[in-house]
Amino acid sequence: MDLGVVFPQLDIGADPVAVRDYAQAAEGLGYTHILIFEHVLGVNPESHPGWKGPYDHTSQFHEPFVTLGYLAGQTERIGFITGILVLPQRQTQLVAKQAAQVDLLSGGRLRLGIGVGWNWAEFEGMGANFRDRGRRIEEQIALLRLLWTQERVSFEGKWHTIRDAGINPHPVQRPIPVWIGGSAEAVIERTGRMADGWLPQFPSLDPVLSNTGAQPRRHEEPTQLIERMHGYARDAGRDPSEIGIEGRASYAGQTPEDWVRVYDTWKDLGATHLSVNTMRAGLSGAGAHIDAIRRYREAVTGG
Repeated sequence: MDLGVVFPQLDIGADPVAVRDYAQAAEGLGYTHILIFEHVLGVNPESHPGWKGPYDHTSQFHEPFVTLGYLAGQTERIGFITGILVLPQRQTQLVAKQAAQVDLLSGGRLRLGIGVGWNWAEFEGMGANFRDRGRRIEEQIALLRLLWTQERVSFEGKWHTIRDAGINPHPVQRPIPVWIGGSAEAVIERTGRMADGWLPQFPSLDPVLSNTGAQPRRHEEPTQLIERMHGYARDAGRDPSEIGIEGRASYAGQTPEDWVRVYDTWKDLGATHLSVNTMRAGLSGAGAHIDAIRRYREAVTGG
């Protein structure tokens, strides 16, 4: 199971040296990948009565493609994954271009983690339709894969039209792996049918998991959800073992024994990747987060 880190953008600040130092430290410690969240707009809760989102306008989010393009030149081996990019609020063709560029600059180190999102106000601000985001994302995935693998594309869909055109340069990976995040039933089915990997939300394995609107099925055990995803894969004629699973573990509020227990549980579930999240732990600055990921890795790997 590959062990990665969640980029601590809520706490790391805006100093590019700190961003570089954190990524290089994670690589030096032996972590295999960096997972980065995204939000384009933060809402002011005072002007949105009843707002219950976990983030607002004071929450700092580095733009994922720009950040990963920067880190591609500051690192040598560590992989990158967006976890997740809210694809339906973005232009598909531009995402194809941006992801291809990051993959090219990093030498093929990108996995594109995507999801439908939960923040209706952000969709509104981005000029995107919140209501059809689930249906639209499937067409987006199909178009991304065409643009990454074909020199010229002709595509006529419900939401996209391309007439004999394509992106240049192409990514190293043709296509870039597409991973889907979330645990709603539609997401589980979509993952089994068409994704390269899954980023599920299992609150039983992440006590400080924020309610992001994905509506995890809390009454079901992770084994049940994974088996249902595998069933959807078999129904689609796919081999479930070829679909990766990226788990997430929290540093905050946990003992080293808890870290080991959650790590071992994800491994027993068949996860291919796990990322540790050190945000919301009262840590400030890159140095504190580097110390945290050092402690976590020593605890779960024994050295």
